[in-house]
Amino acid sequence: MRPFPGAFAAAVLALGAALPALAVEPPPEFGTDWDDPRTAVPTVERPATASCTVRIVDEKFDDFTPFTGTFTPPADCPGPWHKVVLRMEGKVQGVQYDRLGHLEVGGVTLFKTSTPEPSREGIAWSVEKDVTAYAPLLRQSQPVWMLIGNVVNDTYTGVLDVQVYLTFYPAQGRRLPPASTASDVLPLVNPRREGSALVGEVTVPQNTTRLIAEVYATGSGGGCEEFWYITAPTVVPYSCPADAGPYREVRIEVDGKVAGIAMPFPHVYTGGWSNPFLWYVLPAPRAFNIRPIAYDLTPFVGLLTDGQPHQLRVSVLGVPEGRPGWDLPTNILVWRDSHAARVTGGLLQHSLGALTNDSTYSLVDGWHQVDTQGGQHLRVSGYVKTSRGWELTTVEQKVSNASMHRWLGDMENPDELTATWNDTNTVTVVGRDLFPTVSRSDKRFVLDGLISVTPENRLTTTITMNDAEDAFDLRGLQTLAHRESSDVFTGEAAYTLGVPRAQRNAVGTSTHRYRVSGFPGDCYDRSISSRNGFITEDVQRCD
Repeated sequence: MRPFPGAFAAAVLALGAALPALAVEPPPEFGTDWDDPRTAVPTVERPATASCTVRIVDEKFDDFTPFTGTFTPPADCPGPWHKVVLRMEGKVQGVQYDRLGHLEVGGVTLFKTSTPEPSREGIAWSVEKDVTAYAPLLRQSQPVWMLIGNVVNDTYTGVLDVQVYLTFYPAQGRRLPPASTASDVLPLVNPRREGSALVGEVTVPQNTTRLIAEVYATGSGGGCEEFWYITAPTVVPYSCPADAGPYREVRIEVDGKVAGIAMPFPHVYTGGWSNPFLWYVLPAPRAFNIRPIAYDLTPFVGLLTDGQPHQLRVSVLGVPEGRPGWDLPTNILVWRDSHAARVTGGLLQHSLGALTNDSTYSLVDGWHQVDTQGGQHLRVSGYVKTSRGWELTTVEQKVSNASMHRWLGDMENPDELTATWNDTNTVTVVGRDLFPTVSRSDKRFVLDGLISVTPENRLTTTITMNDAEDAFDLRGLQTLAHRESSDVFTGEAAYTLGVPRAQRNAVGTSTHRYRVSGFPGDCYDRSISSRNGFITEDVQRCD
């Protein structure tokens, strides 16, 4: 991956070494050592009971050769399990760019990540993920595949030493009941690329009652689609053109019919926005744990339970024809009716609203400006006849994006973006219980950043990111759950371009704050701040 594109993009390499968690007084500028990377995101909650841990990956990634192995369920912790936790641990030293990682078990994507940029002396980091949802896949031995594509030579010396573990917590009666999960977790069959889209087949069990698709959508690879949110229409003089501008929408189709729409998350990796000094200790939201988009395909179930393969197509609206850069691994989660051999049903409503995608260009006093407004609406209803009777599922999705991108002159200096993405998903089920159930999620992503370079060749990046969600579940008028979360990064870093490493005089401050509140009883609020590579504050406001 390369830094933020444009005339002043700079490939800045990491410096330094790992230190303890807190520094008494940070140095006046970045030196030759700093703290290990970390985030304010909470660790996965685990029961205080016996568990079994299996190492599934142990590899030093130094090229583009994937790790392959075999996972075997732990004999001492047979299922069913209450929880399954994935933990990745990594070490790297020397000089290296940020790299993307992808882990599959049984052909199913369990985890996607990106790596920090290392110091010459070395850093270590770890990531945890709750993978209980994939428990059905882990009940039997499965092939393991992992790749962190890397380049190691005389210049880029950092070898990524990575281990991945799965820890299993057995269920223990009512106190720790078996996790409620899908019946099956399936990969796409015969996946293939068609332009920038991913196309494959899925054959669902004939007694399927519910269907969820997961798409780990990332714009990546160092080209303009890694920074898709700053692309400009081709008629505009900017270094990253796109036919219709920066609007992107991740779609999934079932047998040629649009079944889900979503906003992609504006990932920023640890070399992003021309300034790795921003991310050495505190990465941007989701950089170490790339989350999938979840599409509820249940309205289509009645059309898919005929025992035949059906096509799924995942694409990114707005990508110029022939441009690479999007990765779209897709999983299928299936819930079955254990008391029926066959579930039947049909699609009752399918309404896809007109796409809005308007980018307006203006030039005032040398400032180029592109204002973008885009969005779409989808409503789908379908029914199934189960052993419990009829169930009607309605999925309604509304997505929108508004952004203002401006830069000065032909040199694109300064270069500024203010953008917001909204993604609302509502699922209503009638017939499963006495009262209808409603699950709603309102996501809001914000990115506000500026890059500037002074006549003295001093590059400064200032950025704020927010990954926020408000979600609730209702049964009739009763609130079953309500959760609000906010994942905010703010930072500013500066360094001198075009000089030897020791003369860059880099300085930077950053703060990562992660908050969760809700019903029943959720409370988490942690804030970590750093200056010039050292943690200056780590505050936990909720127990």
